[in-house]
Amino acid sequence: MYYAYKYRLKPSDAHREELDRHRDICRQLYNHTLYRLNEYQDEHGELPSMTTLRSELPDLKKWWDGLSDVYSKVLQTVVERLFDNLNSLSKLKENGYGVGKLNWKPPREFRSFTYSQSGFKLDKKGGQTVLSLSKLADIPIRLHRNIPDDANLKQVTVKKEPTGEWFATFGVQIDREPPEPTENPEKCVGIDVGILKYAHDTDGTAIESLDLSDERERLEREQRKLSRKQHGSNNYEKQRRRVAECHADLRRKRRDFLHKLSNYYAREYDLVAVEDLNVKRMMESPSNSRNTASAAWRTFFSLLEYKCEREGTHFVAVNPRGTTKECASCGVSTEKPLWVREHSCPACGFEADRDANAAWNILSRGLEDVGVGYSESTPVETALPTDTDSVSVKRVVETGSPTLKERTASAVSE
Repeated sequence: MYYAYKYRLKPSDAHREELDRHRDICRQLYNHTLYRLNEYQDEHGELPSMTTLRSELPDLKKWWDGLSDVYSKVLQTVVERLFDNLNSLSKLKENGYGVGKLNWKPPREFRSFTYSQSGFKLDKKGGQTVLSLSKLADIPIRLHRNIPDDANLKQVTVKKEPTGEWFATFGVQIDREPPEPTENPEKCVGIDVGILKYAHDTDGTAIESLDLSDERERLEREQRKLSRKQHGSNNYEKQRRRVAECHADLRRKRRDFLHKLSNYYAREYDLVAVEDLNVKRMMESPSNSRNTASAAWRTFFSLLEYKCEREGTHFVAVNPRGTTKECASCGVSTEKPLWVREHSCPACGFEADRDANAAWNILSRGLEDVGVGYSESTPVETALPTDTDSVSVKRVVETGSPTLKERTASAVSE
């Protein structure tokens, strides 16, 4: 499997200057390659291949001062980066999006360069761990977690954040396959995400949304200060970096919350069912788009999916249509406005928390999709766990009918 490990670099002032110089040379090469691509297309009526433009690098070094100071593999990855961007534009165009053409990169928009296959290594020098980069420097690095011993380092990307901090991201190949998901998962959970409660699952756990109101107020305050600075002045640059630090603080806290939450579900359960939400369309809605963006549901689902794959856990994304309106006990749909937070079915009398009812429907559809626990019984009979303390479960169990565990067992056997 392929993983990415990100670490903070601790460069000196001399290292920072050299890193910025290499980064700017790569930026200029990117712009020159884009110019050559357009020139070749005008002359021949077609786009050149990546090999064609990459083969021009040795001749460029003869007249371009400073190009030989950068490791050759880094220069090659700059050309590859241009063609990767072209392929991304082509895919967007195929999907019906209106796209323009690639533009030249100004200094603030070109922040990274990559060593691929060779030219880098982790080493110990002077009692500290350093990242040795060919033709550049030995830069101290903070290894806050160990890279597995059986991992092969394929590449490293060195990036300068808007805050001025430098990070190194290692592409790591581990030659072992993840465990296969179990055929008969025992611990299953359905997760309904929301704004008031970030997640509500079928085990009766409700996770509060992350409170970032103080961080947002701080960001808005710093942005107002930035608007009063003269653009391009030293004070403007200092304040711009302060705004970038506020953005980074928000991003780090949100991703830390999402990593911990997704890691919990991936490790604790054999099957995780979630909604296949169209977050882009929800963001285009005129109401509540800011809270939708802050929730970062798509990021949460992406993290959860790859961690489930790593842990050998079933990950199922189901159609979200009607999960809130549909009764988890009898399947009858009931219209209810957003401010109504309790589900009360007029057909069967089943009552539950609105989000809990949706979570049970999500789990029921997930079990059906993977062929586990599906029968002609009602969704709630299959989805509800027996060891939860929710009032809704007690109402179902006290009806005198066969236990939920017996129903689930019979559904699996069928």
